[in-house]
Amino acid sequence: MNFISLQSGSNGNCIYVESGSIKLLFDAGISGKQASERLSQSGRDITKVDALIISHDHSDHVKCAGIYQRKFGALLCITEKTLRAARSSHDLGKIDCVEHFKSGGTMQFGHVKVETIATPHDGADGVSFIVDDGCSRLGIFTDLGHVYSDLKNAVQSVDAALIESNYDPVMLQRGPYPPFLKKRITGPGGHISNIESAELIAQYGSRLRWVCIGHLSAENNTPELALNAHAKINPSMICHLADRYSAGDVLTL
Repeated sequence: MNFISLQSGSNGNCIYVESGSIKLLFDAGISGKQASERLSQSGRDITKVDALIISHDHSDHVKCAGIYQRKFGALLCITEKTLRAARSSHDLGKIDCVEHFKSGGTMQFGHVKVETIATPHDGADGVSFIVDDGCSRLGIFTDLGHVYSDLKNAVQSVDAALIESNYDPVMLQRGPYPPFLKKRITGPGGHISNIESAELIAQYGSRLRWVCIGHLSAENNTPELALNAHAKINPSMICHLADRYSAGDVLTL
């Protein structure tokens, strides 16, 4: 199984995963042109993608979903609640090929299963994902709200993961955000911090071969702070970084 983060952060998210002939995109928060060009850098063709799977209705994850479906012809997989919420706040345009899944359910694409796990993040019907090709299990864990029991179980079950490491608590506390926004970020429907992310891996990630930390805040985090927090708590873990503005390397498991 191969994994590429095409972009990760509040300015837009898109993840590519392939196993054999099955090619999947997760989220559509960057333009179709950006996604296509960044995939082509590693020799991939976006028009060969089998499905686009959406995690939740926030703009940095769904705003370009209609364009991806119309331009590249991928099946759009999304919960009914998420699609309704997305249409109410974004102009997705005409979408011809949609398949609804239920939060907590499993989708099948050839030999690849995609398990969905409900999250307490403050979207309409948010989920995270586990991609299982029968040999390896990859977690895609962002916009998590807080550390909860199903997330712990999911981390225990995967061989590698993209996991959010959104903010440094000191930067957030001292930063310019108004109190209500700081409360939202640290609250049960917000995001998890560098320390929470690293401790989650330390306690439940004994099976992990590598992690890729992502969804870093531009205002309340830095790559150095995030990587240092993870290295301090998990010094032997191979830790990659998903960039806010560009595609990462092809990671394999």
